[in-house]
Amino acid sequence: MSPQDIVRNAVQSKSASIAYTYTEPTVFFEYAYDTAVVAKKAGIKNVFVTNGYTTTEALEAIAPYLDAVNVDLKGFSDRAYREVTGASLDGVLECLKDYRRLGIWLEITTLVIPGHNDSRDELHRIASFISGDLGAEVPWHISAFYPTYKMQDRPPTPLATLQMARDIGRQAGLHYVYLGNVNDPESGDTICPGCGKAVIRRRSLQCIESAIIGQNCKYCSYKIAGVDLGI
Repeated sequence: MSPQDIVRNAVQSKSASIAYTYTEPTVFFEYAYDTAVVAKKAGIKNVFVTNGYTTTEALEAIAPYLDAVNVDLKGFSDRAYREVTGASLDGVLECLKDYRRLGIWLEITTLVIPGHNDSRDELHRIASFISGDLGAEVPWHISAFYPTYKMQDRPPTPLATLQMARDIGRQAGLHYVYLGNVNDPESGDTICPGCGKAVIRRRSLQCIESAIIGQNCKYCSYKIAGVDLGI
């Protein structure tokens, strides 16, 4: 399918954005770039879902056409990163900083794996890096692990571990912390940093209620960080 065909289908289906994922978009970067250029001209936004192992040169090339990104930050230990992914932690951290420098809306997801990256210390270092180096407004999605495929020697992530990580994130000053892959009411809601009320309520990946006017909390007028991707 050509980039023009992809965008034509998006327009016909009234899609507001195109996500480049499954597999890693850096692998098909040229194809993603060509599609993103056409999509931008058609008024459709572009989103990367990525492992965050992309060169500065590549990001600078696609930055004018890329509206948002969700990056998997798989831990905060270089040794563990290399054992599981074969990549270095530093490369990912530099890529995250590049996304912020280039003004692309950034969200981070960490899959919490028992015995791998679930210690209080490691979770604290992740939260502190996001808050201190990237910004308190960068959302952190904390996802539950379930044993499958090549990693079946670990148990599922306990809900208590995810809740501990959420507390650590909030204590580090993060404004938007979410739990994923788990049935926990209100764990996907967006809480206003100004007044503490829920301004977006979500259930089963769907928005069921919004209390945002423009980009501000309707209760206290606090500006809620983010971009409208039409989702």
